[in-house]
Amino acid sequence: MTAPYQPRIQLSTGMESCENYRAAILAAGGEPVVGYCPSPDLSCDGLLLCGGGDIESVLYGQEDRGSHPPDRERDRAELALFQAFFAAGKPILGICRGMQLINVALGGTLIQDLPQPGQSFHTLPKGDAVHPVRIREGSLLYERFGPLAMVNSAHHQAVDRLGEGLRALAWAESGFVEAVDRPGYSLLGVQFHPERMSFGKRRPDTEDGAPIFNWFIEAARFDSTGRT
Repeated sequence: MTAPYQPRIQLSTGMESCENYRAAILAAGGEPVVGYCPSPDLSCDGLLLCGGGDIESVLYGQEDRGSHPPDRERDRAELALFQAFFAAGKPILGICRGMQLINVALGGTLIQDLPQPGQSFHTLPKGDAVHPVRIREGSLLYERFGPLAMVNSAHHQAVDRLGEGLRALAWAESGFVEAVDRPGYSLLGVQFHPERMSFGKRRPDTEDGAPIFNWFIEAARFDSTGRT
């Protein structure tokens, strides 16, 4: 029996370790192509925008209102990556910062610093905060997790106004958006960290994050090139 095609996934990361993202793509059946501020490689079948620091607020038309210092080089590289893969119709997954980058790239805005008490539910001094999210009925997350899921978080910013064509899929207990998609396009953004909830990082107090990576790899496997 012929082994399934192993889609190549371009991973854009920060200067910190990306091993959890890389391991999750490998475990789901993909081939990660990792880089910091890489140029778009459209020989890849999909794009994963990883977590990291804050996006420069000027990129969504705001003054600094509590953002951490930006990595401007990464911001601009990832906006170019998103636009290239989006224009090519290739699957895109954004995690934490990656979801926020997708939203900004499509004209949306961010909450620069979550107010209390909401922030306390999503940021801990060390490790992940665990909390529930409510999920849109009929969405791809609903099909995999049902109406309510326990997820992990480590962030102080969130999506505010949605970018063009995006739809909210999940909400935190305080009401802000925890996941987005774009109907008719293989795109998913999640504010939580499935790479720390799946495969070798599976944990008993959250959902299994593997279905998110499995969906992404299947979408990349059957991308617009027609490879199977």
